[in-house]
Amino acid sequence: MQIFLRELIMKKVKIAVLKTTLDKELASEYETEELTVSPMLKADQIFYADYSKPDKFYNKA
Repeated sequence: MQIFLRELIMKKVKIAVLKTTLDKELASEYETEELTVSPMLKADQIFYADYSKPDKFYNKA
């Protein structure tokens, strides 16, 4: 019953990837490994999400 109510109340949001970029200076402050632009996300991709992460959505995004 609780899951059913959550699905009724929770509205989906649209996540649009506008562009992918990497700020190397900012990344160096937070990560110890060498980072690159996300290999999973591409410009113009659209994701829809509710209370959970969308399928195929990059974890580090």
